[in-house]
Amino acid sequence: MPIPTGLRAIDLMMNIPDGDPTAWYEFIKPLLLDEESRKAFKMPAQYMFKDIPEIGDQKDYVQYAIGEMDKWGVERAMLGISGPNSTNLEACQKHPDRFFPSYGANPNNGMDEVRKIRQLHKDHGLRAVTGFPSGLCPQVPLNDKKYYPIYATCVDLDIPICLCVGVPGPRIPMAPQKVEHIDEVCWFFPELKFVMRHGGEPWVDLAVKLMLKYPNLYYSTSAFAPKHYPKAIIDYANTRGADKIMYAGYFPMGLSLERIFTEMQNVPFKDQIWPKFLRDNAIRVFKLE
Repeated sequence: MPIPTGLRAIDLMMNIPDGDPTAWYEFIKPLLLDEESRKAFKMPAQYMFKDIPEIGDQKDYVQYAIGEMDKWGVERAMLGISGPNSTNLEACQKHPDRFFPSYGANPNNGMDEVRKIRQLHKDHGLRAVTGFPSGLCPQVPLNDKKYYPIYATCVDLDIPICLCVGVPGPRIPMAPQKVEHIDEVCWFFPELKFVMRHGGEPWVDLAVKLMLKYPNLYYSTSAFAPKHYPKAIIDYANTRGADKIMYAGYFPMGLSLERIFTEMQNVPFKDQIWPKFLRDNAIRVFKLE
């Protein structure tokens, strides 16, 4: 059924489209060994995305983002305040009614990273920690001991961790993101709110099975155009997983809000699922009241 009229979304993955987008991917360049990824692509998974948004020069990139959000019915968005785009932090500070911060943690940094997470939580009201296990250099598997202090910190602060799972889009090894690793993490940290990002393919059936098994395991739709949402995820949301599946976009990294919300009208969620998928689950899990 189409999205109910007037229902406004909370987007769990967005960026302010400021400056040179290629700067967002500097961290992954040491892992890219093929010439096309290194020299031809503007973003490391470009072969998977058509019509990557072209933003052009804007007088005020934050206001531009807010305008796009208003146009397509996005009430609030989570922005990462790590990396080169300091505009994300500025947006969260100036518009707390529209944006809230997350931090992309690197477990290779040991206790320094734990201290940084705690300081960001204290200073900026951090709502989540995020991560890209296959994109770290060196890579860190989901169940690696290096991640355990990060997981424990998230439990202590009562904030979710949102990690990429499944085969990564960039041409880098997939082993760190095997969905089976989540089983050990959720077993050892039953209080940890773990939100899967970036699809989990080709292990989506396993992801659903683990969400049935673990109460604090969730799935977000980041980096997927709605017409490519896995059928197993849609079926799960429409049945036992109504409280487990959350909307996350990918603007402007690979998808426009126009494409997302145009295609979204054709996703066969039941009427009662839309409010949970687009906002209610995010409000509960990320404590956005």
